[in-house]
Amino acid sequence: MYKCKTLAALVATALLATVGAASAQTAVTGGGASLPADLYKGSSDSILPANFSYAVTGSGTGKKAFLENNAALFSTTGTVHFAGSDSVLSLTELNTYNSTYNVSGDANRYGPLIQVPSVATSVTIPFNKAGSAVDLSVTQICGIFSGKITNWNQVSSDRTGAIQVVYRPESSGTSELLTRFLTAACQNTDVAGTTLKLTGGVPKFSVQSTFANLFVNNTVPGNFLQATATGGTALYNTVYAADGRIGYVGPDVIPSLTDATKVAKVKGKSPDEVSVLATLDTIDPPTGDAALDPANWVPVFGNPSEGYPIAGYTNLVLGQCYKNATVASNLRTFLLSHYSSAGGSNTAIRAHGFIPLTQAWRDAIRNRFVLAGSSAGLNNPGACGSIGRPL
Repeated sequence: MYKCKTLAALVATALLATVGAASAQTAVTGGGASLPADLYKGSSDSILPANFSYAVTGSGTGKKAFLENNAALFSTTGTVHFAGSDSVLSLTELNTYNSTYNVSGDANRYGPLIQVPSVATSVTIPFNKAGSAVDLSVTQICGIFSGKITNWNQVSSDRTGAIQVVYRPESSGTSELLTRFLTAACQNTDVAGTTLKLTGGVPKFSVQSTFANLFVNNTVPGNFLQATATGGTALYNTVYAADGRIGYVGPDVIPSLTDATKVAKVKGKSPDEVSVLATLDTIDPPTGDAALDPANWVPVFGNPSEGYPIAGYTNLVLGQCYKNATVASNLRTFLLSHYSSAGGSNTAIRAHGFIPLTQAWRDAIRNRFVLAGSSAGLNNPGACGSIGRPL
């Protein structure tokens, strides 16, 4: 009798272990950008389902974890199923992935990448210096973030004292969105005498996901201070930890986007005034051969002529093919809601200070990438067969 009970207990334990392993395998693992982190996970109206994880690491680490399927970068094990990134996949990243994990004819390949915008966003400029509303001109914002302007009396008539610029030390999509704007907006602004890297023999901004890479030897000016930890919340808290500081974060951590005594206007506009028609609607979803390139599915903007100018998209990066059918089904269920014609996530998106995609973009993404019947759709049988991200 004792042996039978022991055997039964061992079988039960093995079954429980199998169920536990299966549960761990069917959980959907992701992470990356901090800018949309509260929207995705951790607040009462977060949009990711309960069995989705989201590790806040910054866009650069998020992309790396997904491209290399390196779950250790998310402090976990198993397969990385998706990433969030405000930083667009580079040509080098795409080529490296395709030559390593999506080699034609390799039975173990992961399959094609999918990169699509999730929500539109502004990048805000919070500051900690008492006084009246601050409205930064192009000259002033270029001067502050290049290190040319170092005192508050150079940007405000009722303030004085040293400016300290707080920046993100990690590879960050928020940094990329900011530097993309600065690169476009500051082309004709005098930043001579700064330590920005040279372009054509003169200091110029460049698009960088790692902010310090703007400067010679990747060394920031003396009045710049890195945030205390990874993420937008850390930068926001660092800005407000001492007088005279200014930085840049996504809208989700800002208590009031319209309080220009704490969050600067830029070119006369508050960060809640992104002009959808003048900016976000200017680029249509790709079609035909253009739709084959993941880079074409993420529009980028430099210095829009109307509305708040520091704007762009935060993106989702995932694979077309998954060997775990439950994971693929869970991803599809979420994406069907997120990109539905009715905009299933739109209420939460707006509540977090973001801007929903237009219906044209939601429809294009859903019809091409989410529906299994599409040849480019998630786990399309003809395209994926037995290949895909590992179990």
